[in-house]
Amino acid sequence: MSRIVVTGMGMLSPLGVGLSHNWKNLIAGKSGLISTTSFENFEKDGWDKIPSRVVGKVPSGSISDGKWNPNEHFTANEQRRIGTFTQYGLVCAKEALTDAKLLTQENTLAIDPLNVGVAVGSGIGSFEDLYDNAAAFSSFGYKKVQPLFVPKMLNNMAAGNISIKYQTKGPIHSVSTACATGLQAIGDAFNFIKLGYCDVMICGGTESSVHPLALAGFARAKSVTTASDEDPSAASRPFDKDRSGFVLGEGCGILVLESLEHAIKRGVTEDQIYGEILGYGISGDGYHITAPREDGEGAYNAMHQALTRAEIKPEQIDYVNAHATSTVIGDKAENNAMLRLLDPKITKVSATKSSIGHLLGAAGAVESIFTLNAIKTGKIPPTLNLQNIGQHPQDDPKQFQFDYMANNAISQNIDYALNNSFGFGGVNSSLCIAKFSR
Repeated sequence: MSRIVVTGMGMLSPLGVGLSHNWKNLIAGKSGLISTTSFENFEKDGWDKIPSRVVGKVPSGSISDGKWNPNEHFTANEQRRIGTFTQYGLVCAKEALTDAKLLTQENTLAIDPLNVGVAVGSGIGSFEDLYDNAAAFSSFGYKKVQPLFVPKMLNNMAAGNISIKYQTKGPIHSVSTACATGLQAIGDAFNFIKLGYCDVMICGGTESSVHPLALAGFARAKSVTTASDEDPSAASRPFDKDRSGFVLGEGCGILVLESLEHAIKRGVTEDQIYGEILGYGISGDGYHITAPREDGEGAYNAMHQALTRAEIKPEQIDYVNAHATSTVIGDKAENNAMLRLLDPKITKVSATKSSIGHLLGAAGAVESIFTLNAIKTGKIPPTLNLQNIGQHPQDDPKQFQFDYMANNAISQNIDYALNNSFGFGGVNSSLCIAKFSR
């Protein structure tokens, strides 16, 4: 069976635009969370009516400062034709392909396009276009609906536009499994290569859902925190006593997965490989549309599958990048699952959502990138705002036994790691990743 390695990565998040910029800020313990009160149209757009006032938004500004300005990447006509989540996907795909040395000087694929596929998903798609066109239709009727409304909105359009941009002719696939989307896109891409559909897959997740209606919806569902608007950086608190809900975020993570044989044939060196994907686990809770089982059975099943398929023993796992959204029941359930499977004396755990919030469909891809960079650099990112571990009234303190990397990054060799992503509908997924060696 083919060995599958990661040869390129690109990302943007509330910490900034670009892999290097993001990693530097993450390891430094910086937060990308902001208050909606800082928005220019805070009252006009209705943000002021929503009790949750902290979000993780991709920062605006010049790419030279690691920030986002669509005019630096797209013409005005292109911006009219493609939604923001697709724009994010295209920019990150270019970074990942460039990183993998798969593009010519003309930004075309340097390898056979029949041997390249795309698996990029989104949890929501273009929320902004859906809202704007619904409002326009309601107020002014049929002729105010944009002709490209549907193509801009659809969840698969990031994958479609990446495929069109680089004229890929291999598999094209789009996952939409809520907050597990990004990781499951990677898992599906891994399986496409394993099954021989192609040798290279562009994969990941993208989301641009920081919108007042989206935040209002999550607030009405009591999923997001309503605390810390005066100190946004303190709002996301995985595993902490004062955790009270997730912080809505946005971003994108794109990876290039490649069969090792193909990578070697085209001259990829060991130093250019971020890590190796060993196993992928996926399960359903069969329990509730938004809440996991408190014992974490679904999460346990996904992690156990990933390890079994990877042929790795639980005691070999050095690090877990936890899904850990900062909800009371979610963090507790995942912790219970990890404790059932892993040895807290061996395995370190951190929750990078404390720095960027919850990127929904992009979360698993961005966090896979963080996990791969942790393996490559030997640095484990911190869990911010962790002052009182497992001390929430619904927690059993005796169950919170791991080292959760409270507030500081550390240097440590990582041979094997897990990255977890779970989603509404009872979706659970886990990816087993290894340090690459011949």
